[in-house]
Amino acid sequence: MTTRVVLVGGGLANSLIAYRLAATRPDVELVVLERQNSLGGNHVWSFHDGDLSTEQHEWLKPLVQQSWPYHEVRFPAFRRRLDNAYHSITSGKLHRVASKALGDRVRTGVEVRDVSPGEVRLADGSTIRGDAVIDGRGDTGSAAFSVAYQKFLGLTLELEGGHGLEGPILMDATVEQSDGFRFVYTLPFAERTALVEDTRYSDTALLDRDEIRVEIERYVAAQGWRVKNVQSEESGVLPIILSGDIEAFWDAGASGVPRSGMRAALFNPTTGYTLPEAVRLADDLARLPRLDSEQLFPWIRERSRLLWRRGGFFRLLNRMLFRAAEPKRRYAVMQRFYGLSQSLIQRFYAGRPTLGDRVRILTGKPPVPIRRALKCLREPRRSPGKRGE
Repeated sequence: MTTRVVLVGGGLANSLIAYRLAATRPDVELVVLERQNSLGGNHVWSFHDGDLSTEQHEWLKPLVQQSWPYHEVRFPAFRRRLDNAYHSITSGKLHRVASKALGDRVRTGVEVRDVSPGEVRLADGSTIRGDAVIDGRGDTGSAAFSVAYQKFLGLTLELEGGHGLEGPILMDATVEQSDGFRFVYTLPFAERTALVEDTRYSDTALLDRDEIRVEIERYVAAQGWRVKNVQSEESGVLPIILSGDIEAFWDAGASGVPRSGMRAALFNPTTGYTLPEAVRLADDLARLPRLDSEQLFPWIRERSRLLWRRGGFFRLLNRMLFRAAEPKRRYAVMQRFYGLSQSLIQRFYAGRPTLGDRVRILTGKPPVPIRRALKCLREPRRSPGKRGE
């Protein structure tokens, strides 16, 4: 018997679900509805080698734009190379590969008005029915969470004389600190092409694009690079959750409608990145014998709850970064962290720190005032109200 799955939104999470179902479940009829003209928007998603299993790396490989065997970080006190492979997927590659695999199962330029567990109502008044409707239309802006922000603007640059980099610089925090913890992130996609991204861990969601473009120009000039052409620009504001109420989050929104990605709070608690959780969701969902909203809604909700419970330690560290550290000294928190062992850092970003890792992160001379750090230990439950308060 054929099951029909309707995916609302063609971002990363729903695109990966569709891609995996198309590859493994011939019994599933797919419909992907995307408001824009292409899947994935305008983004680059990156992940560490240890974030995924060998099998997941294998099926994701056709979507990967670039891989590097190591990456680097730079702080005022030191520079360090970490021999942990790093991978990036661009929205352009995602769209090309997923669209080819999915064919006419993808409908772009579609405006959705309303969703229910078994039906999607479009802006033109028509409806699309399915056994399952999965809503992956991004961050809901829920007031159930108290958040800070990771915000960024990146330029993909064609350079005249090349950049001389063999691997990515994940954090260059030797730059002037402003608007919280600031660093520059560089991905060398080709000999003369690089994504240069200015990132801030900030208390506000305000993104001054003009100011950040000027800062990127200054950074590029300081590296001795000459820009021939700006190929593309991307920007974003990701929530970094400090505390909240996961039950209130799930009580809001369309009742009984399964969610994915940011809309399901399935993202790394510290970085805000969604790719590893999106891969795991697509992988596990494709193995379920029954794919309908009645089955998927509680299954995804419990998955989100479990990630929330496991994320308590990460939210504690978030509060220490944003509430205990002075904004211009936040870099010292990350500088201390990157002085720890490479294996600990790998487990941390994979979301699997051991008890020993947690003790090691929290012991020693703290980079934040003790009294402020102690105030961060207790996680308050979030009361409904204005987000970010």
